[in-house]
Amino acid sequence: MTTHLDTESTALAGRRVLVTGGARGLGRALSRAFAREGAAVAVDYLTSEAAAEELVAELNARRPDSAVALRADVTDQDQVDGLFTAAEAALGGPITVVVNNALASFSFDGDARPKAHEIGWERFEQQFEGSVRAALHTTQRALPGFEEAGEGRVINIGTNLFQHPVVPYHDYTASKAALLSLTRTLAHDLGPSNVTVNMLSGGLLRTTDASAATPEEVFDFIAQGTPLRRVTTPEEFADAALFFASPWARAVTGQNLVVDGGLVMD
Repeated sequence: MTTHLDTESTALAGRRVLVTGGARGLGRALSRAFAREGAAVAVDYLTSEAAAEELVAELNARRPDSAVALRADVTDQDQVDGLFTAAEAALGGPITVVVNNALASFSFDGDARPKAHEIGWERFEQQFEGSVRAALHTTQRALPGFEEAGEGRVINIGTNLFQHPVVPYHDYTASKAALLSLTRTLAHDLGPSNVTVNMLSGGLLRTTDASAATPEEVFDFIAQGTPLRRVTTPEEFADAALFFASPWARAVTGQNLVVDGGLVMD
């Protein structure tokens, strides 16, 4: 039986977390997981205002003034600056955990994906903007707050596809591989400032907006390839992200943790 933690706790009390793309799908599960563990959460969104406001109302009903919904395009440096300024004002202090989850428009549909002979560079640009540029913007803007707090955590959301490209999504996979490289170079550069930078990588999740176009037989095929015989849920994946933000991960940096039910073992 697939389960996840439901009990409210204070394991991350005092953390102020920014989740980019935090209103829907995996982002919503991440926002809920951090809030459940006592963190204050800034839910960034681009087009999902209603979903973001609904989620924040839910979180604030459990713990008043613990969450805020803020719109920003994280590929735009000026908007990222405004996002952090507003988040810090609403949550009462510097952001101490950044979760780079926002995904440029993408659908995991193997039949509809552009093949090697037809994919254009503009699709790569879109994915690199959404993954690498956005993560660079948020990390750079978070640094003054990290310095004020004396520590910081950056958690980048990756994929197991660059280790096991069962479906060759060229643009998406290449951008996430680049994000892993950025994760490791940032970890090296920022470690002396007590900032950790890690990646959490999953496979296909059951189910998000991005994976909604995936045929059921593909989910079944993936499930049979895992030791757990099931496809990971957004809630299971989000629970693993909590480790990187917790005190128990204070000596962990530059790592890529794969959370996919054991499909990829690295």
